[in-house]
Amino acid sequence: MATENTITRTETPLTITVIGAGILGLWQALTLARVGHHVRLVEKSSVPFADSASRYAGTMLAPGCESEHAPEIRDFGAHGLTLWRATYPRLVNAGSLVVAAARDSAEATRFARATSPPQTLDADGLAELEPDLGGRFAQAFYFPDEAHMTTPDALVFLLDAARMAGVAVELGAAWTSPSASDVVIDCRGMASASELPALRGVRGERLVIKTREIRLSRPVRLLHPRHPLYVVPWTSGRYLVGATVIESEDTGPITVRSALELLGTAYALHPAFAEAQILETGAGIRPAFPDNLPHAEIRDGGRHIFVNGAYRHGFLLAPVLAEAVAAHLANQTPHPLLVTSEPLARRPHSV
Repeated sequence: MATENTITRTETPLTITVIGAGILGLWQALTLARVGHHVRLVEKSSVPFADSASRYAGTMLAPGCESEHAPEIRDFGAHGLTLWRATYPRLVNAGSLVVAAARDSAEATRFARATSPPQTLDADGLAELEPDLGGRFAQAFYFPDEAHMTTPDALVFLLDAARMAGVAVELGAAWTSPSASDVVIDCRGMASASELPALRGVRGERLVIKTREIRLSRPVRLLHPRHPLYVVPWTSGRYLVGATVIESEDTGPITVRSALELLGTAYALHPAFAEAQILETGAGIRPAFPDNLPHAEIRDGGRHIFVNGAYRHGFLLAPVLAEAVAAHLANQTPHPLLVTSEPLARRPHSV
């Protein structure tokens, strides 16, 4: 059974305004309310998550897999996973699988060197774990201590949990500076770009499909030098298929090219996906800092905090950032993801 995060309650509660009800803002509001602060959560959209890039996320809590892109993710992400497990009762703790076609063995070798997978399965081991993938791949990497969730359900849960913790949620509300709050925490993603010159937008596109022809119990990543893919099982036979990574801030709908890449690679994972129904397409702009890690930037002596740069690690690291901000407000506790001096400088990014 899930329990609340074990963070010491404050003896000097602050009045805090959190702007933006995406994954970063939800975790900030929930965590700070639970430690005793008076929290107001302001969201410009009258419909929850309608304007949030968080709704396009694959919601894989996979610190081992994601360490391929940033080694720091392994330790930060492991703690984030612990915080999710203490909070969200519908988390699916089934691990993650990574596979590659025989022709892409070089990608598998590169991935293994970057991530040190806990287990390498042969074809029989893969078939035992995911019977519908039996006979399709000679080997797989298995990360047993990873988890996933259904994105819309998780976001609704966090919003409800914030309300129950005492957060005053204001939807369809415009926020204008200055504020009477002791602290303002800005979690608006790309809407804060004018205040964060290092921030850039990375376009991500994904599909939601439905099929009863194949059953997967855990996320499966298919390695490919140009079109890597992940498939995340949701509830009721639905799967999230994603995701492209495009250095662009174009907010338009998913492109034909991206849709073909996603569908074609899903078919390569298993031909049964050819008969799936396409329920939804979507494209969102993910905010990213040059190091592709999220950060909390402390300004004005701690009265103004920017929590941003979720990129592809927002769900995994949102609780870590929330805990770090709570500790900073309590006793100035430092954290590697907190920036307390100069704003993050613009510098060449890495992917």
